[in-house]
Amino acid sequence: MDGEDIFQNAFKHIYVEKELLGNGKADNILSHFPDSRVIVIDHYKDVFNRKRQDFSAQRLARNLILASKKGRLVYDGAPVCQDFGNSHFYYTSCIMNCLYDCEYCYLKGMYPSANLVVFVNIEDIFKEVEELLSKFPVYLCVSYDTDLMALESLTGFVSKWVGFTKSHENLTIEIRTKCGRGDLDIEPCDRVIFAWTISPDPVIKQYEHGSARLSARLEAAAHYLKSGWPVRLCFDPMIYIPGGHENHMPGKNWKQVYSDMLEEVSTAIDMTKVRDFSVGSFRISEAYLKNMRKVMPVSSAVQYPYILDEGYYHYPKKLTEEMESFLTSKIIKICPDAKIFRWEET
Repeated sequence: MDGEDIFQNAFKHIYVEKELLGNGKADNILSHFPDSRVIVIDHYKDVFNRKRQDFSAQRLARNLILASKKGRLVYDGAPVCQDFGNSHFYYTSCIMNCLYDCEYCYLKGMYPSANLVVFVNIEDIFKEVEELLSKFPVYLCVSYDTDLMALESLTGFVSKWVGFTKSHENLTIEIRTKCGRGDLDIEPCDRVIFAWTISPDPVIKQYEHGSARLSARLEAAAHYLKSGWPVRLCFDPMIYIPGGHENHMPGKNWKQVYSDMLEEVSTAIDMTKVRDFSVGSFRISEAYLKNMRKVMPVSSAVQYPYILDEGYYHYPKKLTEEMESFLTSKIIKICPDAKIFRWEET
């Protein structure tokens, strides 16, 4: 089931900061949930950051928090994220947490709560981006800490970001997603990159709970590609899959699974038209993984014996190189002129 279906039956309780009472944007979101109980709070952290929360229980029945974001709103790009060759690489978060429940997601290690926080004051983020744009061109990722595309029916943030980018010629944004929706009726912008995380179906089934199947992601990506949007395909993170019954596909190891995936991708999409590709194996900060292992004690993706190096966990270097080189070479065989980015530790 995809994100736009999930939220319709979610959020038994909705917490609203008192300063947002009567706010048009907040009221519009609340109108989607007439049966939810609305609770007025002073600050979103009073709920989101409270002690002794059970992340595992919360993710089964998330609540929604409507808030206004204060302080710094735009951040330097994280070291584990690819900058795609951009000098001024930033990210921002209009929403904290995601509708999807990917076991390996760093949000489980970063946030104390599984509840969803929507910051309705997106115009304040725009103002801070404009301050940066007055100094230099900006490459901005707007959908790292959530999936904006999956929540578009609720927030309209994708449309707002597209409109803002169109009016600022020195801004390029990336909207990352695992969503299968293809119904956005917006004129394309060559500085708005729709980027799909592409995973094999066995990985999606076992680890990316609630997200769109591979076929749905490819159908959506193909639709926007044909409509004139820049499309990026992100084979990142690659997840190691041993052969045998563990992955519910006896006899298939990670090489076979990713080969099958790429065959499906090349059948569904004209890869020569794709703007670029990213390839990267799973990696995460030491602190985040430590927290995630408490939350996900039986997840094979989380409990894998990763190598700790300079504060980051990753697969052994030999396996990392083998996985990433394998997929990169496969892409090049299909699309010799492909522009491929691989994350490199610095």
